[in-house]
Amino acid sequence: MGVEEQRAGKFYVERDVLDELCLDQVARRRTPSTTPPLKERVKDSLRCSMPKLKRSVLSTLPVLSWLPRYSVRDNGLGDLISGISVGIMHLPQGMAYALLASVPPVFGLYTSFYPVLVYCILGTSRHISIGTFAVISIMIGSVTERLAPDSDFTFLNGTNGTAVLDVTARDAYRVQIAASTTVLSGLFQVLLGMVRFGFVVTYLSEPLVRGYTTGAATHVVISQLKYIFGIHPARFSGPLSQIVAATLISYYGNLNSQYDVAVVGEIPRGLKSPCLPDVSLWGTVVGDAFAVAIVGYAINISLGKTFGLKHGYKVDSNQELVALGLSNTVGGFFQCYSVTSSMSRSLIQESTGGRTQVAGVVSSVIVLITVLQLGTLFGELPKAVLSCIVFVNLKGMFKQYLDIPALWKSNTVDLLVWLVTLVCTILLNLDLGLAASIAFSLLTVIFRTQLPRYSILGQVPGTELYLDTDTYEEAKEIPGITIFRSSTTVYYTNAELYLDALQKKSGIDVGKLLTRKKKRDAKKKRKDKKEKKAKKEAKKQVLHITYTYSPIHTHHIYIQSYTHTSHIHTVLYTHITYTYKQSNIRSLCQSKVNWAYEQQWTGLDLGSETGSHGDDAITQTSSTVGEETRGRSSDTHTIILDLSTASFVDTVTVMMLNNIFRDYREIDIDIYLAGCQGEFCVVEQLSRASFFSESIPKSRLFTTVHDAVLHSLRLQGASDVPIYECVPC
Repeated sequence: MGVEEQRAGKFYVERDVLDELCLDQVARRRTPSTTPPLKERVKDSLRCSMPKLKRSVLSTLPVLSWLPRYSVRDNGLGDLISGISVGIMHLPQGMAYALLASVPPVFGLYTSFYPVLVYCILGTSRHISIGTFAVISIMIGSVTERLAPDSDFTFLNGTNGTAVLDVTARDAYRVQIAASTTVLSGLFQVLLGMVRFGFVVTYLSEPLVRGYTTGAATHVVISQLKYIFGIHPARFSGPLSQIVAATLISYYGNLNSQYDVAVVGEIPRGLKSPCLPDVSLWGTVVGDAFAVAIVGYAINISLGKTFGLKHGYKVDSNQELVALGLSNTVGGFFQCYSVTSSMSRSLIQESTGGRTQVAGVVSSVIVLITVLQLGTLFGELPKAVLSCIVFVNLKGMFKQYLDIPALWKSNTVDLLVWLVTLVCTILLNLDLGLAASIAFSLLTVIFRTQLPRYSILGQVPGTELYLDTDTYEEAKEIPGITIFRSSTTVYYTNAELYLDALQKKSGIDVGKLLTRKKKRDAKKKRKDKKEKKAKKEAKKQVLHITYTYSPIHTHHIYIQSYTHTSHIHTVLYTHITYTYKQSNIRSLCQSKVNWAYEQQWTGLDLGSETGSHGDDAITQTSSTVGEETRGRSSDTHTIILDLSTASFVDTVTVMMLNNIFRDYREIDIDIYLAGCQGEFCVVEQLSRASFFSESIPKSRLFTTVHDAVLHSLRLQGASDVPIYECVPC
């Protein structure tokens, strides 16, 4: 076995044909290590050592791995500028998104402070900005408004009989609901992270997430119409300048008292003391909390991995789940609502020079200063201005409608997922819309595996490559060999379709051929039984021999044989021509009599009666051959199943393969498997399922399709693959 290079871009390989047994010997397959008992694994997990303890601490508290090596000279200025910029963005966004969560604006500022500090200690991403986000805020708002509607806090005024809304009691209860939901969602995230369940986000495809956020943005717009209905805000240059200008105008113009314009109201100085969440609400909000946990993590990890790939560092998905969960859990005790990363703030943090989560600490300091000293200045800020800020931040989400023409060109299935997610999110509630969208997305995967592409492969001339003959003109089928491949893994949902496609593509109807063979076998068995019975019942045989003599000693002997039984009367004429010496005439005649009787069906040139019998025999033979070859290509002797796309096999697949080997063996067609040696689990699963046996040895499984082709041709007496004329490029 060797490789000889001829020139750049070409190579020649000479090796033996490898089946699975030969491959194990050549490549020296390792014996799979046995899994230790559960008791040993528990002991090993509880066993402590200094290196193991160090790894555990650093993985749980990532801040200890980068903070001791933090360079103030290299990163200090960038993190400072970035933190100030992001902190300024936290102020308007925190108060604006608090309206989406249906809680007082000051709780949006709290949410921009506590969770950010927790994530700086536990998070593994260096560039994302944790805090309030529109989609998560509207999800929390849907819960608070459903459980604490205005009607529950409205009472009649005893003096004039008008309805009065107790805003203070309503807001206090809504804050309690938001905090309880946040703690529960955080616990979900922590538990999922501890059991290494970070891969769950892989079920949320990018089209699904983008469609969901676009639908949620529509809910956000609808929720804010009550604040800006009838108001047409002027063009603005930026959120902070708009807040300052609007606050001054509202303060000096007395918009709240004279025109009843809704304003933020009093923002108390200082921070809230921690308090326990209302556990009694968890049974009511468990579904909403789980949806918030999944959506928040999906948005967070997608942004984190994007920046990680861009800047060359790893983001641990499970640790991110724990970090986000603890941020929500701790924040919920301080009456914050759920958080996740924000695209707009994260882009600002990266573009302004932020390199570590020190920028997050700086932004938290900005928010803290505002809460402690500057909060009262925003008391006269109109809520309509905050709604406009929300709309500005939703601009990127509404741009996602441009995904529709792009997906139409690239992938219609992803477009369908995007549209269904959008419609479900708008028409249903946010949690039900997410569940329906995930279910539909998984169904598309199932349908695509149930309806794969089945191909007949042919060899590209002069190579060992085998490609789809419908796609490539130069891919030529090997005479007598059918190579069949499915574009996806074969399992219980598509096993029957695989079998049907194999028969359709190969042109071999196994069912009909097996039925005809059974009929032929039964007919032959009945015929043999009758002949055997006829021979046993034979009573006598009369022979008449006539011959003519010619000068060249060539004699023509006609033997007429009569066989009488109780059921059968047979007359047979046999014509024998031979040359002999005159002295041996009698002995030859006597010796040929028995031969003529035994070989009674070989007479062909016997006159009119003999000719009629010969035609019947020929007709019968032709009919039999026609039945045998009908339903399949007459020269097909081998079928090779290319399993290179298989990643696993289940019991249904094993039974199907067993049936294929059994049925095609009955019609004298060899079956070989090829291409699954790279996936050790496939061979191992076949072995565990007792697939390999005396009738199906491992030698039926080949390393590549080309190995199987060469083996089959060698068995058929061919020396090599047929050579086709190569078409120049």
